[in-house]
Amino acid sequence: MHFTDYDLVLYDIDGTLVDTGGAGMAALSEAAEQFFGAPSPTLDLAGSTDLGIVKNLLDHYGRSNSSIDINDFFELYHDRLEANLASGLFAGYIHPGVAEHITTFTNHGAAVGLLTGNTSRGAAIKMKHFLLDHHFSFGAYGDDFADRNLLGPVAMNRASLLLGKSFSPQRTLVIGDTPKDIACAKAMGASCLAVATGQFSMESLHDHGATYVLQNLTKK
Repeated sequence: MHFTDYDLVLYDIDGTLVDTGGAGMAALSEAAEQFFGAPSPTLDLAGSTDLGIVKNLLDHYGRSNSSIDINDFFELYHDRLEANLASGLFAGYIHPGVAEHITTFTNHGAAVGLLTGNTSRGAAIKMKHFLLDHHFSFGAYGDDFADRNLLGPVAMNRASLLLGKSFSPQRTLVIGDTPKDIACAKAMGASCLAVATGQFSMESLHDHGATYVLQNLTKK
């Protein structure tokens, strides 16, 4: 299949659509320090879900899930994320070719949504900041499940409910920049277009079994 033959296209955010220049990492670390009252550990964000990150924080601080209100933590994080992005202190940017890439799919009649480890609110904040929010009316998010591999069917179901039509994994394309995006696509039976705009090389992404691998989204 060619890229434009898919009916449902699901984009990752960080490393695929945008780079926040560290605003997201800083927001999580700041929220963790404020919420737990101790310095934040080093965080591995590549392909992680925000719920998964909170679980790692709980392990680090020796706290149980029942001892905190996760929504309170996310509220702190969302406030810090908005402030960091608005501050101008972080050199964030949209990756090359993003708007044109999305438009190519929509012009061919594909439904375009998000499949991201960000919370739904975090995703909305980032997409609004980078003026990409008008492209996406549905998605699956990192506050739906901690396990990213469970998010694909969520996104597919939401697309079906919103658009009133059914979608199949075989005609779904997941676009991301990490091996976790590739694994997520495989878990739902979809294809994966991996781009080397994040931390992983084209060779590494190919070795992890991506259906297609590109340097960036300007390539066809």
